[in-house]
Amino acid sequence: MKRWSVLLILCAAQFIMVLDTTVMNVSVSAVVEDLGTTLTQVQLAITLYTLVMGSFMLFGGRLGDMFGRRRVFAIGLGIYGTGSLITALSPNIGVLLFGWSFVEGAGAVMVMPAIISLTASNYDGRDRATAYSALGGIAAAGAAAGPLIGGWVTEALTWRVVFAAETVVCLAIIASVKVIADIGQKSASRRMDWGGTVLSALGLGLIVLGFLQSGSWGFIKPTGALTIGDTQITPFGFSMVPFMIAAGIFVLIGFFAFERRTIERGHTPLMHPGLLKMLQLRNGLVMLMAQQTIIGGMFFVIPIYLQYVLLKNAFETGVKLAPMSIAMLLAAFSSPKLAATQSPRRMVSTGLVGVMVGSLLLITTIDVELNGFLFAVGMAIFGAGFGLIASQLGNVIMSSVGDRDRGEAGGLQGTAQNIGTSVGVALLGALLVAALSSGFNSAAQTNPDLSTATKLQVAQLSADGVDIVSRDEIEAAAQRAGLSPDEATALSDDYAQAQIEAIKEAILLAIFLAAIGLVIARRLPRVPGAELGAQP
Repeated sequence: MKRWSVLLILCAAQFIMVLDTTVMNVSVSAVVEDLGTTLTQVQLAITLYTLVMGSFMLFGGRLGDMFGRRRVFAIGLGIYGTGSLITALSPNIGVLLFGWSFVEGAGAVMVMPAIISLTASNYDGRDRATAYSALGGIAAAGAAAGPLIGGWVTEALTWRVVFAAETVVCLAIIASVKVIADIGQKSASRRMDWGGTVLSALGLGLIVLGFLQSGSWGFIKPTGALTIGDTQITPFGFSMVPFMIAAGIFVLIGFFAFERRTIERGHTPLMHPGLLKMLQLRNGLVMLMAQQTIIGGMFFVIPIYLQYVLLKNAFETGVKLAPMSIAMLLAAFSSPKLAATQSPRRMVSTGLVGVMVGSLLLITTIDVELNGFLFAVGMAIFGAGFGLIASQLGNVIMSSVGDRDRGEAGGLQGTAQNIGTSVGVALLGALLVAALSSGFNSAAQTNPDLSTATKLQVAQLSADGVDIVSRDEIEAAAQRAGLSPDEATALSDDYAQAQIEAIKEAILLAIFLAAIGLVIARRLPRVPGAELGAQP
C-alpha cells in the first residue's frame, strides 16, 4: 500500500484540477445571483481560467525543471488553494475573476505538469502504466462527476463550499508531499527563457481564445463580434476567430525559430523543438488532442440535451452522467492488467470503438422522452471506451522522453489537453448551432400553421444563429412577440424537433472524429504498455 501512497496524492491533486471547471459551469446561475453579476461576466471568468492554463502550461513545466518538480508542485498547490479561498469568499465578480481565473489558473499551470512528471519519477514498468491509467481515469471521472458534486452542493448548500473544500484538500496534499520522490535532475540553468515564454503564451493564447470565442463570434460567419468602442471587428466580413487561430499558429512558428536560436546561443530554451521530432511523443500528443476533442465536445452536447430538452437541473444531469463516470474508472483501473500483454495501439483502438458504439446507442435515445435504460447503457459503453483511451496516453507520452525532458513533455501534455478540449467544444458547438438554425428555419418555412410574417422572422433569426434555449422559453418568447397560443405552440414544436436533430448531428460528428482517431491510433506503439513504461 505504501508504494501507492504517492499515486493517491497525485490523483487527489488531479481530481480537484479537473473538478474545478465543471463545478463552475453547473453553478453559473447561482454565482450570477449571489454576486449580483451577469452571465456574460461569469462566462468571461471561465474563459480566462482556461486561457491562463492553455497559455502558460509550458512555463509551468519549465519551472519544475528549474526548481524541482516536487517543490513547484507544493508551491502550485499553495497558490491554487489560495485562489480557491479567494473565490469562496469573493464579494463580487472582480474578486472572483482575480481569485479563480488568475490565481487558481496560475496554480494549476504549476501543478498539472508536475503531476505528470512526478508520476514518471516515482514509478516505472507496469507500476507506471498503472499510475497513468489511474490518473487518466480520475481526470475523466472528475470531469463527469463535476455536475453531480457541484449540482448537489450548490442546491443543498452553496457553490462557495466547493471552493472552500478545495483549499482544505490542497493543504492536506501539501502536508503529505514529502512522501513523493523527486529523483530527477534539476536543470543546470536557473535562467528562464522569457522570450520563449512570451511567444508561446501569445501563440497558444490566441489559438485557445479563438476556439473559446467561436461560439460567441461565429467560426467563419460572424454571429457576434469583438467590439472595441462602438466598432465591431469583422475583417473582410468574416469572424475574428479564424484570423486569431492563424495568428496564433504564425506566432508559434516564430516561437520554434526563437527556441532554436536560444539553443544555438548555448542557453536553455523553454522547450526543445527537437522533442516534437520524437515519433512516439508526437503521436501520443496528437492522439491526446483527438481524445480531448471528442470528450470536450460530448461533455458540451450531452448536458445541453439533458438540461434544455429534458429540463434536468445540475444535480439530475450529474446523476444521468454517473454511468459514464463509473465505467470510465472501472475501465481505467482494469487496463493495467491488460497492459501486460496488450499494446497502447490496440487498447486505444478498442476504446475508440467503444466510444463509437456508445455514441451510436446514445443517438437512438435522443428524444423528447428519455429512455433511461438505453441512455445509461450508451453512456456506460462510451465511458468504458474513453477510460481505455485515457489510461494509455500519459504513459505513451512520458515514456518517450528521458528525465531532462519530462517537465517539457508534461507541459506539452497539459497544452494538448486544453487545446483539444477547446477544439471539441468549438467544433461540436458550431455544428450544433448551425444544424439547429438550419433545421428550425426549414421546419418553420414548411409549417402551414405559421403565418408568412412569422416565417420571415424565423428566417432572419436563423441567419444569425439561433440561441440554445428550452422549448418552453421559445413558446413564451413567441407569445410575448404577439403570436397566438396555437402559433406559438407550433413554432416551439418546430424548434424542439430541430434541437433534437441538431444534437444527434453533433454526436455523429463525435463518431466521425473517433473514426479519424482510429487512423491516428495506428501510429501508437505496438509493444505492451507495461514494457513501454519500463523504458528509460
